[in-house]
Amino acid sequence: MKNINFFVAVMFIAVTSCTLDKTDYEAEISTEVTEHFEYETVVSIAENNYQIDIEALNGTLYKGYNDIRLTITNTQTDENLNASDVTFLPIVTDYTGNNSSCPHQYNVDYNTTDAYYSTYAVFTSESNDSDTWKLYISFTDNGQTYSLNQDITVETQTNMNLNMTAFTADDGEQYFIALVAPQKPKIAENELVAGIYKYNPPSNEAGTFPDPSQYSYAVVSDYTLLLDPRMPEPSMGNHSSPNNVDLTQQDDGLYYGVVNYTMTGNWTLNFRMQNQYGEIIKGTEVSTEFTPGIEGARSELHIDILF
Repeated sequence: MKNINFFVAVMFIAVTSCTLDKTDYEAEISTEVTEHFEYETVVSIAENNYQIDIEALNGTLYKGYNDIRLTITNTQTDENLNASDVTFLPIVTDYTGNNSSCPHQYNVDYNTTDAYYSTYAVFTSESNDSDTWKLYISFTDNGQTYSLNQDITVETQTNMNLNMTAFTADDGEQYFIALVAPQKPKIAENELVAGIYKYNPPSNEAGTFPDPSQYSYAVVSDYTLLLDPRMPEPSMGNHSSPNNVDLTQQDDGLYYGVVNYTMTGNWTLNFRMQNQYGEIIKGTEVSTEFTPGIEGARSELHIDILF
């Protein structure tokens, strides 16, 4: 019976993939891109004599990369904690009850200049009937540790310039690439910023839930993302642009390069990921041929954007 169901599913995918229209580039181009610059409150949590405020751009958590700020206030003294050990763990539960996480910074840093705790999360799915997200946070004050959790909503990222992708590379490791900037590119050479992360499979049995050792992710170090941006739209003929620069890691852990967009429209960022030993572990070269009337081929590792 399982084989029959699998066969039906495969046939359904095959039939629908043949009958669906090709990418509606005109509809995509009409999408308006909104930039967000202000950090606003996502949620406020009251716990004992403390208030924990979680902020993100636009006051919204999106699928993909999110820069997140936390402030913890002692409501009795009206003072903000600035020397606490703060941990941050996002957990998603699917419809079967299975738990998993996403790339994140577990041990949170304190920004002494602007007086907030700083972390990030690369949410891998939106909140829906199948996936529900919850934040698990702990902090210490006066030698006492407090733990709390809070349901959150992760929205669909409508800005394609902030898309992400998850994949298994040739080394068998699970990776995530999330675009961080620019939010709204220009017809020019744009600084392209991305985060690259890797899942660390647990080496021990799970302890008390949520055991952070079961949900560990690392920032990937000393890799290179070889970049070949192209316009896949048939009328654009698969053309690229000059003066693009491959992405390499900088001091903040993110990867920086340059992408030169010569016109507005649909672009594909074709990547090949090179490890610290110079080996290509994911991604394929794309043809440099001009192919008017034919949709451009994409690398097996790519992210589609739009501006």
